[in-house]
Amino acid sequence: MIGMNFASFVSLLILGFIAAIVLHCVVRYRMMSGFDGFMNKWIAGWIGGWLGSPVLGHWGPSWSQIFLIPALLGAFIGAFAVTSVPKTPTITTLQQNPAAPIELRRRANLY
Repeated sequence: MIGMNFASFVSLLILGFIAAIVLHCVVRYRMMSGFDGFMNKWIAGWIGGWLGSPVLGHWGPSWSQIFLIPALLGAFIGAFAVTSVPKTPTITTLQQNPAAPIELRRRANLY
């Protein structure tokens, strides 16, 4: 996978684009709005698609040495993971938000 040809690179770009479009426009799961957030998801989708076949296995239809189903699943996982990491609540956000649930404030030793 490291020495991939141009067709493999383009197919991973297309799979990453599909994952980015679905997460950004259809589901509207956004870390940043606008073109920056879309490009962030597209790059993460490409990396997830690149890692999809080695991690999830070599099965399903393939095109130019890329197994499409594991690569597409990896693209969705990569784009979702990069978007969801900044959305996790931290102690500072719990301190700034007095309307946070009591259970979260207790776990963070803030209450």
